[in-house]
Amino acid sequence: MRRYFGQADGAETAKINVRNEARVQARSEAPKGRKSPKLKRMGLHERAAARMRTMIIRGELPPGSQTQETKLSKELGVSRTPLREAMKVLAAEGLIELRPNRSPRIADIAVDGISELFEALAGIERLAAELAAERATERDLARLRTLQTRMEGHHRSGKLDDYFAINGEIHNAIVRMARNTPLREAHETLIFRAERARYLALGADRRWSNSVDEHADILAALEARDGEAAGRLLGAHVARTGTALLEVLAASQAKRPAA
Repeated sequence: MRRYFGQADGAETAKINVRNEARVQARSEAPKGRKSPKLKRMGLHERAAARMRTMIIRGELPPGSQTQETKLSKELGVSRTPLREAMKVLAAEGLIELRPNRSPRIADIAVDGISELFEALAGIERLAAELAAERATERDLARLRTLQTRMEGHHRSGKLDDYFAINGEIHNAIVRMARNTPLREAHETLIFRAERARYLALGADRRWSNSVDEHADILAALEARDGEAAGRLLGAHVARTGTALLEVLAASQAKRPAA
């Protein structure tokens, strides 16, 4: 019988599809404890980046300092390959400077860009709060109330790191409650650049206490479904954080001995 080219191709394609499906099923049925080296390496570099990001934000890796691969590899429990991949991630976030033929260094906080950065963040979060007041579910608001209560507890206990972590959760939660994907993506792009600054700003006189009070007012506006008030309060809150940071940096510069 005469066979047409298209018929042969169809039969062969079917066979290939069956074999591919068998391979996929075999992989899915493999023991869960076994992971490919690639997936494991990706997990390592992501965890290393997260840990280094925290160290940079909290000043454990101070601005201007050079990174020491051997020391960091040991401290983070990873080899140099995932460590270098982690540094590329942090370099894209503006936290590390990669230099040809020299050790990477922890980036300085760019004072000139602080006002613009927090101006942009204030605008994004103001719009997010306006939308969140309309779109948040009762469950969303209950979760936000729980976070607020926990944050106030950390403030009373003087646990700055725990407070800061919950504070970030609250800001991210409000942006998610806006249910606007481009807005959330824009926020995620900028927030990494602002984390160090936000942490440092809490060192300004009374900024920590004022921040708690401001968050309480923002939550009240959201619960009242008052989008105008929620947006205005959150926008002003973020802007004040930028101003507080500039005050901290100015005071730090004043204390440095003349070169």
